Amino acid sequence: MTDIALQTAAAITAGAAPQVISLFDEATFTATHLVIDPATKRAAIIDSVLDFDAASGRTSHASADKLVALVAEHGLTIEWILETHAHADHLSAAPYLQEKLGGKIAIGREIRHVQGVFGAIFNEGDDLARDGSQFDHLFGDGERFRIGSLEAIALHVPGHTPADMAYVVGDAAFVGDTLFMPDYGTARADFPGGDARTLFRSIRRLLDLPPAARVFLCHDYKAPGRDSYAYETTIGAERTANVHVHDGVSEDDFVTMREARDKTLGMPKLILPSIQINIRAGHLPAPEANGTRYLKLPLNQL
Repeated sequence: MTDIALQTAAAITAGAAPQVISLFDEATFTATHLVIDPATKRAAIIDSVLDFDAASGRTSHASADKLVALVAEHGLTIEWILETHAHADHLSAAPYLQEKLGGKIAIGREIRHVQGVFGAIFNEGDDLARDGSQFDHLFGDGERFRIGSLEAIALHVPGHTPADMAYVVGDAAFVGDTLFMPDYGTARADFPGGDARTLFRSIRRLLDLPPAARVFLCHDYKAPGRDSYAYETTIGAERTANVHVHDGVSEDDFVTMREARDKTLGMPKLILPSIQINIRAGHLPAPEANGTRYLKLPLNQL
């Protein structure tokens, strides 16, 4: 079957190139990308970070304020605040950035599935709508959109979670947690709703993009022997050198490796607060009668 969405994505990579400014949050190993159309000064923010101190329960906006300052410095208009998925390792600053900068908060349609799974884990009841309505827009696979004059397309790339999206904007692909730098490999697939075989197929779909396409990653953890953080590569480099999924690695071999590796990994330290916030599009839970907001800590569930 012809993958029309992928053909469209490949065609888009032949178009204009966005300017990309990336900020790296070392506390959560997260790269946030500011994607700019140089012709119109319109832009999108992908995978923002709300600073959170787990010991005290305090949130702050130092990381987000760096983005606000960059937007002002470059005279940009924000059209989109995009999430590649409901992150398990950091809280989203999307509502704060929307208040400061405008733009639509968007994610993939399958967030509704993730809301259903984790709404049950956190026993949210009627306090959490499972219809994705917390977001301004839900992308379908192959849906086209624009950032200024730049063409873009949203691709559904599940496996790490059921709702992962990649965004191809001009010659750049923002792939979230599907891939890491070639020397580090691929994302885990053992969260609720994750699946290693599905992840392999999503990654191979991305690797069918043109080799020269720039690839911007959501995380970096420094591969052994590498001293600096890195979060930009190319499709060609991933195809030839990714230690988990380079050309020639079979689906079965990948699944065997990924499932064995995932069994050795602990849960991300911020998964419980992160998921509760991120399935709400970054909105904090409503205050209780005493005016304080609370997060839940389900025992023996993950």
